[in-house]
Formats: sequence, C-alpha cells, structure tokens
Amino acid sequence: MMAGPTPGSESIVVENATKTFTLRYHRTFKQMTVAALRRQAISDSFKAVDDVSFTIQQGESIGLMGLNGSGKSTLLKLINGIMRPDSGRVLTRGRISGLIATGAGFHPQLTGRENVYLNAAVLGMSEAETRRKFDDIVEFADLGKFLDSPVGHYSSGMFARLGFAVAIHVDSDIFLADEVLAVGDKPFKQKCLEKMQEIRDGGRTLVYVSHAAGSVRKMCDRVIVLEQGRLAFDGDVNEGIKFVKYDDDNENVEELSADEELGADI
Repeated sequence: MMAGPTPGSESIVVENATKTFTLRYHRTFKQMTVAALRRQAISDSFKAVDDVSFTIQQGESIGLMGLNGSGKSTLLKLINGIMRPDSGRVLTRGRISGLIATGAGFHPQLTGRENVYLNAAVLGMSEAETRRKFDDIVEFADLGKFLDSPVGHYSSGMFARLGFAVAIHVDSDIFLADEVLAVGDKPFKQKCLEKMQEIRDGGRTLVYVSHAAGSVRKMCDRVIVLEQGRLAFDGDVNEGIKFVKYDDDNENVEELSADEELGADI
C-alpha cells in the first residue's frame, strides 16, 4: 500500500501480477481414487491473471474490457486487496471503494437498513459517517418499504441497488466498478453512470468493467484489455474498443442502449 494520494501521482501499480486457480474435476475421495486408477486428470490449474503490468495515475478513468473469463474480475479483486497475487505485486494509493460482486458484504438475515451500516463498515466507513450519509444512501437505493425487509428476500437487482448506493457514498480515492449494472432497470443504470461520472470529474481514479462501447467512451480516457489473463491492449479508448470488437457503428453514444451492462467473469 502506497501513501496518501496527491494529484498526478501513481494511484495503482500492477507489476508482473499472476494469480493461479486450481480446477478440481472430482469431489469425493472415491471419485479421486477411481480417476487416479484410470489415470484420469484429478485437477488442473490455470492463470486467471498472467504476468500483468500497468500503472494508473491518480484521476484516470480506465475501461477494463475483455471477453467473459478473461480475468477482469480477478484483476479487480487483486487491486481491491480481496486476493493477493501468487507472484508480482499490486500497489494502491488511498482508500478503495466500489462494487465488485453483487451482494458482497451483506448478511441475508439482516434488513436493508441494518445492512447499510454493516456494508459501510466493511468498506471502511465509521458509524458516524454512515449516519451522516444514511438518507442519501437510502434515497439513491430507492428500495421503498423493502428497506426494512431481510436482504435474503431481495432480488439480484435490489442487491445491486443497495450495494452500489453504499459504495458510491464512500469517500475514496479509487472506485472499482464491476457487476454494478449487470442487473437492474435502465433508469437505475443511467443513475449509476451519472454518479460514476461525478466520481470521475471529482478527480478520483475509476476502474470500470464494461462490455458497452458507448458507456466506455463516455466514462473513460483509457482502455485496458485482458485476453485469457494476459494484458492484450493498453491505450486509446476507441482503439481498445476496436481491439475487442465491441464497437457498433449504429450505437448512439449519447443514449445508453437497454442491454448495456457491466460484465462479470473470472
């Protein structure tokens, strides 16, 4: 972890980061024994993030793109500190906020109201800070009477509304956005994007995972593309969109299409 941020300083530094996962083909001891006798593979490993390096300056807005399974979510988790790289290193400067998994940090038996305080604490907010911002969070989430219902009864869209509402109100230096708009109606998606534009314009670092060319053009000043865990492109937004072949000549970049959403992957 680097020291507190200053304008023009390095916000995120990823140096030769690699994260390997193991896939197990058999669960029980009996299955593994039979597979071994038959000389079948019991497990296999793959690199979700493979020797990736880049630097992001404070205040930059990055569109992180790539096909599902390319390693985008794993990379965000390395940046967020949820995971550590097996080799290489990931350095960040300042407080990190954002939503990188719908429903993360919620207790299903607690109400939405109670989970606001729980999730805010997980994200590093004090109880006093949460109380001060509570009305704004609730207004943004717009859950109505469901605010006092257990979140275990929430739909995935309601999870996303509440999670994003809390995360967006955390005073942070880096905001990570993954899976934020994978669910939810178009007005809520539009509201989320407008709020993230405020974050960007306020000088915070933004890392935004999206499959939508139009919103990346609106939100970002640089695109990073992953392919099978490796850094495949890092540079101009339009060139990056062409690289991943997500461009659509008929897309109206001033108005979000109904199917524009953030994508989740490994």
